[in-house]
Amino acid sequence: MNVTMDTIVRTALLLLALINQLLSAAGVAVLPIEDSQLESLITTAATIAASLWSWWKNNSFTRAACLADQELRRLKEAGL
Repeated sequence: MNVTMDTIVRTALLLLALINQLLSAAGVAVLPIEDSQLESLITTAATIAASLWSWWKNNSFTRAACLADQELRRLKEAGL
């Protein structure tokens, strides 16, 4: 199974953003910023950005999905 580095990075960023969002909601200041509204805005923006990026891209984790991605690349390179 060949999970791409892009898929791993998108998934890791999404997990970090979600953990940060949960910690922020629990009142744990993850970012060293005094103003809680600014921290909330940054945290929410990071979560939204990571979520949209992960949702938009094709994240293939299963063997079948990775093989399908390889076949799609092969067909595109062949001009089909």
